[in-house]
Amino acid sequence: TRYPTAGQIRRLGQLHARLPRRPAACPAGADLSSWHMWYEESLDGRLAPRGRRDMEYLARRLAARFPALFAARRRLALASSSKHRCLQSAAAFRRGLGPAPSQGSDEVDVEVNDSLMRFFDRCAKFVALVEENNTAMGQVNAFKEGPEMQKVVEKVASALCLPVEELSADLVQVAFLTCSYELAIKNVTSPWCSLFSEEDAKVLEYLNDLKQYWKRGYGYDINSRSSCILFQDIFQHLDKAVEESKSSKPITSPLIVQVGHAETLQPLLALMGFFKDDEPLKANNYVRQAHRKFRSGRIVPYAANLVFVLYHCDQVKTSEEEYQVQMLLNEKLMFFHHSNETISTYADLKNYYKDILENCHFKEECELPKVNVTAVDEL
Repeated sequence: TRYPTAGQIRRLGQLHARLPRRPAACPAGADLSSWHMWYEESLDGRLAPRGRRDMEYLARRLAARFPALFAARRRLALASSSKHRCLQSAAAFRRGLGPAPSQGSDEVDVEVNDSLMRFFDRCAKFVALVEENNTAMGQVNAFKEGPEMQKVVEKVASALCLPVEELSADLVQVAFLTCSYELAIKNVTSPWCSLFSEEDAKVLEYLNDLKQYWKRGYGYDINSRSSCILFQDIFQHLDKAVEESKSSKPITSPLIVQVGHAETLQPLLALMGFFKDDEPLKANNYVRQAHRKFRSGRIVPYAANLVFVLYHCDQVKTSEEEYQVQMLLNEKLMFFHHSNETISTYADLKNYYKDILENCHFKEECELPKVNVTAVDEL
């Protein structure tokens, strides 16, 4: 749970400065113009106090759920992206586990690992074809100009007594995000919320989902393929634990915590095939997508977390069943695609993802093609 980015704060400042200050003629606009603009650009995406608490409580809940693992805290491996909010989240998570065991164990160091936690920054193909390519967000831009979004823009312009040409979809989105931020950070219903109905909120949610879909989800193959470096890293850790367990060695890293971003998790879940709709999210199918699986607010909310749990099972009939895995997203068990169960043998899981484990190589995936291709070719 973090503060808005500097760019969002700047846009909110622009919108706030445009509001009319005539109470009689325009009560909603006047209410909002007298709202205290307390966000400063220096807050730029930093963790809010609520965000620290989220991470501390998450650590406590996971420790209560897996007491045997968390008891071995002196062997906690903690990695984070270099972003301030991630380092603060990692520190808050560690605090949530209580004081470190005293037997000669110092505070756990946080290893900064952007190659895993911000793989998207280091993937030249993603940066060139999606991140910095104006045409890649064609569906998002078309929806901003489309009838559903324009209706919301007109309604907000009318409520604020502003000419509709003074408002853009981006400014309306910032007003909606401010409503969300105030609720998340301060637990208050902001006056900005009064501008929107539930139907408006659904339209703005779809706008955000479209962006996540085309930039971090199924829109382009490279979005998810760029995460294979992280996917393989997870399985290398699991492999090592299985190997050590089989040879009756103590597990070197019984507990590995890696702190990244929504943009780290969303591509990884897409790589694994979760939350995939039959039809792509597009500017012109808002109504048909009312019951879509791809809802980024549910998949990667604040303090989103994905947990892989490896079990060693003694009383089993075959050696295949000795090592089993569960996955939890936001602390809820997930159903595996290959079995439609919430538990899988480790062997079956590896077999299901064999192609990604063996053939998805970050360097090759992320190389820019020699010929000039457009992002559309990636679909």
